Amino acid sequence: MIRPGGKWENWGRTVRVRPLRVERPHSVEAVQRAVVAAARSGLRVKAVGAGHSFTGIAVAPDVLLDMSALQGVIDVDPQRQRVRMYAGTRLHQIPALLRPHGLAMQNLGDIDRQSISGATATGTHGTGAAFGGISTQIVGATFVDAAGEVHAVAEDDPLLPAIALGLGALGIVVDITLQCVPAYVLHALERPEPLDAVLAELPARVAAADHFEFYWFPHTETALTKTDTRLPADAPRRPLPALGRWVDETLLSNGLFRVVCALGTVIPAIIPAFARIAVRATGNREYTDVSNRVLTQRRTVRFREMEYAIPAEHVGAALGELRALIAERRWRISFPVEVRFAASDDLWLSTAYGRASAYIAVHRYHRENPSEYFEGFERIMLAYGGRPHWGKMHTLDAAQLAERYPRFADFVAARDRLDPEGRFTNTYLDRVLGVPPQRR
Repeated sequence: MIRPGGKWENWGRTVRVRPLRVERPHSVEAVQRAVVAAARSGLRVKAVGAGHSFTGIAVAPDVLLDMSALQGVIDVDPQRQRVRMYAGTRLHQIPALLRPHGLAMQNLGDIDRQSISGATATGTHGTGAAFGGISTQIVGATFVDAAGEVHAVAEDDPLLPAIALGLGALGIVVDITLQCVPAYVLHALERPEPLDAVLAELPARVAAADHFEFYWFPHTETALTKTDTRLPADAPRRPLPALGRWVDETLLSNGLFRVVCALGTVIPAIIPAFARIAVRATGNREYTDVSNRVLTQRRTVRFREMEYAIPAEHVGAALGELRALIAERRWRISFPVEVRFAASDDLWLSTAYGRASAYIAVHRYHRENPSEYFEGFERIMLAYGGRPHWGKMHTLDAAQLAERYPRFADFVAARDRLDPEGRFTNTYLDRVLGVPPQRR
């Protein structure tokens, strides 16, 4: 978000910057001109979408490219069910753009405010053992390199596994081609269940469902499970009643929750009691609706987040250690712990590269200091081979990340070849990838 006075701030209010200048390109040619002008002045340039990353990955200290004017569908291949769209298109806009063609995205994350290029560049994912992150849906992309040249990357291009999840480090992505699927609806079953019982049968639950996830409120022994089953587009729909949805998702999950989070910063002792009330008052419903209305949700309470991907077989043990740590330290945690799943993929910097993965995410209200909680959580995740979500808070650097990604060196070599002067870098990318060769 660009505030009066030219200061940019991300949604989570974890990073902010006042760039030297802000440009709002309305065409690919305008992106080229901006990159060339920045190069002539020796400036760095970064593209910014919706600002939903909690890290400094999108911070633009010199030239900020606001990509919000580059939105919409460019062309559709109905036979292959592929759609090419501009990089600034927001995820929440895509269902309406695909609907006239009878198509949908294969999977979505639980928040849809991001731009498609920002979501894919940082490895945003949903849940479902048979589905990869959103980046795995990319079958083509176009980007502008550090010299202002345009490159089209096709499905068989050896660079695609790098550019599809490129951290914004290889160039300015201006359009993306998605492999879509026929439109579908989802039958959602949401239930509170004993946490230990869920963990005991977790592998079977994950394997049997199209999409399975659960939330655990610390200070309780209950998991709020969500199981989604894919159905044809013409299956009967039974959406949530408007009033019931408003009560669950606006009044309770956002309005009342915001009040409790704010009070919890002053009176932490209220948090365990609220958690016990929350698991009784929410997460118990059944409905059938179009895919995006089931997969995504509206979140208005600001928070900070850390998320790690670990091998799926370790989720029970890792969560057990986290439960014990919270109890031992007597922390009062108002936000639930979120657990989701994804298939193995072959994208070079994907958190699910080469292994079926479980994602465990922890959150803290944006007015609370997350350091102690996040540090303890991170130690546990690292012990289980964890890889941090690129758009969420973590402390790792390039040397540590190189040990966790088999294709890390290949990605850095591609970055060094395409952007040797570090035209697209910033402090965060220097930390996680190392400094480009001509800036060392």
